[in-house]
Amino acid sequence: MEEQACPRCKTTKYRNPSLKLMVNVCGHTLCESCVDMLFLKGSGACPECMVPLRRNNFRVQLFEDPMVEKEVDIRRRILRDYNKREEDFASLEEYNDYLEEIEDIVYNLCNNIEIIETNKRIEAYKRDNREVIQRNKTRVGRDEYALEEMLELERAQENSRKKELEELETEHKKKKARDKQALIEELMYSGKDAVQIVSEFAEKAEKQREEEKQLPPPKPANEFSTGIKFGQTADPSLLPVPKSDEGPLFIYEPLNPYTEGPTPPPASDVESMGYIAHIRSETPQENAGGFTSTLACQRALQEALQCLYFTPTTGIGVGL
Repeated sequence: MEEQACPRCKTTKYRNPSLKLMVNVCGHTLCESCVDMLFLKGSGACPECMVPLRRNNFRVQLFEDPMVEKEVDIRRRILRDYNKREEDFASLEEYNDYLEEIEDIVYNLCNNIEIIETNKRIEAYKRDNREVIQRNKTRVGRDEYALEEMLELERAQENSRKKELEELETEHKKKKARDKQALIEELMYSGKDAVQIVSEFAEKAEKQREEEKQLPPPKPANEFSTGIKFGQTADPSLLPVPKSDEGPLFIYEPLNPYTEGPTPPPASDVESMGYIAHIRSETPQENAGGFTSTLACQRALQEALQCLYFTPTTGIGVGL
């Protein structure tokens, strides 16, 4: 970040730590002082590309690469009109073509490729899909409103919980202070033995702690942190997934391999007959997954011998 500099006045972040770089729709950066000087009347031209710009369209540069800022601005502007969803298309292929078209437009505008033709393409799309664009904007507005409402409710609940915890903490500190003051006064003015007084106060404090442990647990939550109650949704059009009926329990049946060749040796003979003499032993990770060198060798033998011979329906044996 220290190497960033204003291209006009050459001020760097190293020489001026409070330097604030700003960027506009063209993607070229200027420091805040140069923006105030060049766009004093509210509008002007970019000193690098001479594109007409307005003062109120400048914003603080967030990314180190100004081209990223340009792409973010272009993508936000394009997606404001290209707001169709997957359910607006007849097939997934059409939706993928639509997304690819958006990426082509963003790429052309970011790299200054066929700017005039691309803008004409955008205007033609806006004319042909005016109703769909407006409908989706309304739908997005409703979704954003519902989300903002849930976030506001969650913030209110979080503030309420914080306030309740602060009150409990304050009451606990006051109680400790009162108990401490009562112990001091008892030691000063009581005629009892000091050891006995301290012991009685310790027993009383231990009894209070035991009582706090025996308090009933808090009621279980009946809603999510967003305020939506369990079993409900924010949008009534979204229904819960229906529970599937449980079928019969699974019963394991051992595999009975069918072979059209010589019978492979059983697992008990694979090791005793020397089949694994030239096979590496399994690693601890493979053994943890249930694999052994004997099992792998037996499967290889089964695959090798399974279709060694083929007997057609005429009864004539054919060797492969």
